[in-house]
Amino acid sequence: MNWLTNFVKPKIEALIHRNNIPDNLWTKCPKCEHMLFHRDLQENLFVCHHCQHHMRIDVKARLESLFDEQSYVEIDVPKVIADPLKFKDTKRYVDRLKEYRHKTSRQDSVIVAYGQVSRIPSVIAAFDFNFMGGSMGLAAGEALLKASEHAVKTHSPLIAISASGGARMQEGILSLMQLPRSIIAVQQVKEAGLPYITILTDPTTGGVTASFAMLGDVSIAEPDCLIGFAGARVIEETIRQKLPEGFQRAEYLLAHGMVDMVTHRSQMKQTLGQLLTHVMPNRPSTYAATHRSS
Repeated sequence: MNWLTNFVKPKIEALIHRNNIPDNLWTKCPKCEHMLFHRDLQENLFVCHHCQHHMRIDVKARLESLFDEQSYVEIDVPKVIADPLKFKDTKRYVDRLKEYRHKTSRQDSVIVAYGQVSRIPSVIAAFDFNFMGGSMGLAAGEALLKASEHAVKTHSPLIAISASGGARMQEGILSLMQLPRSIIAVQQVKEAGLPYITILTDPTTGGVTASFAMLGDVSIAEPDCLIGFAGARVIEETIRQKLPEGFQRAEYLLAHGMVDMVTHRSQMKQTLGQLLTHVMPNRPSTYAATHRSS
């Protein structure tokens, strides 16, 4: 048995190159359970070919799908206190931040980018769900304010892309204070006479829904994405009633006037371009030629 295990088995494994076969070639659709070749899925912007289910997409890929020639510049966001409350649960908050910063190669959950969308210079503030569930803390509040300031400075529309579980509990009341700060950021853009467009993706929940995400001049949602404040089970237990089918999904909110349109991911850039062309028809291009892709 030792001879078979120690000599024959390694020879067979080496012969079929088992160790050289990547383990991420296929992805199973969480809705229809079809196996999807990863390269095809990536080219289709992580939308299932069979049932059109919109999976969560990396924030970099999302930004590249919206900006012309996949080119944009990331705007630096002011640094904030890393652990203002010295919070600790099963792990210290500073250790969690280090872990996610290493995992995502980003400082926090919101990326501010500047580039052209259908040749119109635009500012996009996008949430990265891979960074602590896209939770909104001090850094996210600063990022939204920075995005607003840059939009006003460059006379550009502001587009906010939400993908968040809500406020960041490790920052307590300081996290909740970012809700009014995000509304101030939106108000600055609107007072400057600039359009503010929101793109709601899966999930958009908690304090994000209760603040900037629902204030867009135009609100666009991806198909079947979850949009709400409290969880459905909490609501059912509170009102002691069964919720309607599809409650808190994009199509339900569209039917009840909470969002303006539901748009397939592959059509999102075209839709944005049409909207921006209508609301800023005489917009002179001030996008610096020296800007480079991030």
